[in-house]
Amino acid sequence: MSTRLDHRNPLVFDTHELGRRPGALQRITREVAAAADLGIDGVIGVPEGSPVELDLRLESVMEGVLVTGTARATAEGECVRCLVPLRREVAADYQEMFSYPNPDSDDARGHRKAAADDAAEEDEDVTPLEDGMFDLEPLLRDAVVLALPMQPVCREDCAGLCAECGADLNENPDHHHDAVDIRWAALQGLAGSLGTDEKDDMSGAEAGVDEKQEK
Repeated sequence: MSTRLDHRNPLVFDTHELGRRPGALQRITREVAAAADLGIDGVIGVPEGSPVELDLRLESVMEGVLVTGTARATAEGECVRCLVPLRREVAADYQEMFSYPNPDSDDARGHRKAAADDAAEEDEDVTPLEDGMFDLEPLLRDAVVLALPMQPVCREDCAGLCAECGADLNENPDHHHDAVDIRWAALQGLAGSLGTDEKDDMSGAEAGVDEKQEK
């Protein structure tokens, strides 16, 4: 069961002024505060409470009200390659049809609304008006998420970070590590673990073997 819409919510819009005359138009411009989780979690998003500019075009049609518009905001996140903070201006377009309540009967408004809700469940593409109002938040959230980059980068040619030590390759493009042949890595580690006395003993032993071979 849907929650009754609150006309005081800045994302709830009233269509009564538009009327039910097919072809009637209404344009609305409004600035609202961004809701929580408006973006891609852990990647990039519009910070909660930051301004979102809304431009809406409401058009009355036979079935209901066609809402078309654009939302503009500033998203924040970090580069997926070098992890530096970044900001992106985002413009998200959206369109949705909000249908009129089912007029088949003369029942009370609540019964008509229930019929409209049942019809909406059968067709997910149709969202019913509630007492002539609609909530833009679900539509806005989907539009903004689709408009954001899934893999944001600070610039297209970002070199990222060194996989071995994490150095920023944008600041030091000549950074590199000498490649070590894995076949010799174990021997190098063994040599490094031997103490000076052990190395001397091994050298002495090798010298004794050489003297015996000479005899």
